Amino acid sequence: MILKPQDVVILLKLVALGPQPWTYQRLAVELSISQSEAHAGVRRAAAARLMSDTTAAIGRPILSALKEFLIHGVRYAYPPERGELTRGMPTGYAAPPLNRVIVQPNEPPPVWPYAEGTVRGYKFAPLYPSVPIAASRDPKLYELLALVDALRDGRARERNLAAKELESRLAASGR
Repeated sequence: MILKPQDVVILLKLVALGPQPWTYQRLAVELSISQSEAHAGVRRAAAARLMSDTTAAIGRPILSALKEFLIHGVRYAYPPERGELTRGMPTGYAAPPLNRVIVQPNEPPPVWPYAEGTVRGYKFAPLYPSVPIAASRDPKLYELLALVDALRDGRARERNLAAKELESRLAASGR
């Protein structure tokens, strides 16, 4: 089985949920994906040894493995696709939490194309098409996804800040 980008989104949603119980239906609704996609994503994550068990409400991401993959592998596995100027939702250095510590350059920020977005920037393809919808519903997930995008496409300073922030959030979710 090959890990797909939506599997990373599923894992990050489980991190955002913390110790709360989960079901495939809940993942499907909150991520705007089908239950079968949620189930298949969890199975692939477990096969990649990024998740402990595939049983709903019991299976949890293996945080040390997920951290290693996100910090060192995600930018090579899922390089970003950039595009034209569009309206959308900020990501990477332009979104929380990095936008509080990185001064915005005099260029358009990266945004996920999103009809309800309020920021004009260059198109930055999300890991999965439903990411902007899911992120707009869950601020914790939004920040995790933005950090991952900073790792996927950021400059060295942005990647280092994103890695430290992601590391602390993963550690906090494991408590």
